[in-house]
Amino acid sequence: MHVLAKQAYSKTLRVVTSIGKTEVEDKRMMYLYPEKLVTEYREFLIANVLDMSYRQVGKVGGLLYVHTSGGVYSYTVDASPREFIEVFKAQVKR
Repeated sequence: MHVLAKQAYSKTLRVVTSIGKTEVEDKRMMYLYPEKLVTEYREFLIANVLDMSYRQVGKVGGLLYVHTSGGVYSYTVDASPREFIEVFKAQVKR
């Protein structure tokens, strides 16, 4: 099984200790395969992925939305995921 496309995304983790609260940005990758979409902690069968969309927030980056039969999942991206979405729509959802 080969990767059709990759997309970087990030997750902000809040760490609370006895001293205080800090935020850590965790860089992750999303992988698109012919049969599934894989993130750090989730795996979606392509048959269950209905669409993908992007909303720019600020001057750079925004939110990548993965619309599935089980709900909509959002992922924070640092740059436009246009190519990733195009590969999904052209190769996977024929």
